[in-house]
Amino acid sequence: MPSTSPARTTEFVHTATAVIEVVVEGSGPSVILLPSLGRESYDYDDVATGLAQNGFRVSRPQPRGIGRSTGPLEDITLHDLAADVGAVIEEQDNGAAVVLGHAFGHYVARMLAADRPDLVRGVVVAAAGARNYPAALTALTVKCSDSSLPEVERIGYLQTGFFAPGNDPAEWLTGWYPEVSKRQLAASAATPKDEWWEVAHQPILDLQSALDPFRPRETANELRDRFGELVTVTVIPNASHALMPEAPAQVVRALTDWIQALDS
Repeated sequence: MPSTSPARTTEFVHTATAVIEVVVEGSGPSVILLPSLGRESYDYDDVATGLAQNGFRVSRPQPRGIGRSTGPLEDITLHDLAADVGAVIEEQDNGAAVVLGHAFGHYVARMLAADRPDLVRGVVVAAAGARNYPAALTALTVKCSDSSLPEVERIGYLQTGFFAPGNDPAEWLTGWYPEVSKRQLAASAATPKDEWWEVAHQPILDLQSALDPFRPRETANELRDRFGELVTVTVIPNASHALMPEAPAQVVRALTDWIQALDS
């Protein structure tokens, strides 16, 4: 990749109920990056830079309640969170986008693809949990984000649930928004899963982590089994549920190759 990094700018997209802060860099076809549960979009710094250097316009909407994004968080569904992202794509007027959702973010990405297929040319589900995974892992996520716990304890939880052996989880001690996490989980619970999980209008890249406890290897083909050739499965070695800070170069390469194949 070139040594220079594309400049980052910040945009604000206003909807009827929300204001969404968007970090933007690069030029070319649009790629939208959505963060994990209760996490901020800065988790994507290295991935976003790599994609921008590879010729994409990369946008990172901050979820409601994070950064300078505002909007109701009570009594909402995934449809509301997806509409925020759709408003960003419409405002940018750069054509349909590839939308990547990391972990919880893939709920929002797939909800948008179901609700507004005209805005989405492809969906990337990154480090997505299996359709059914142990509830204990959600409880583990809550502990990871609890800054009242000793750091050494949180490091242990992060290592167990989010980072592969040998990968340093320390940078994820920060960047959590526990109240947003609660509201996002409530929005998910208020949305029937079949409204997004059972729908696929566009190609899907199922970008998996080889050591992700949220995605046991026996569930590796569940999306492909459901949607067939619409789904491409790519597995990143030596990575767990965090994925983005663990293997950014591999993520960039996999995304770039898949997106370019959409046009071939």
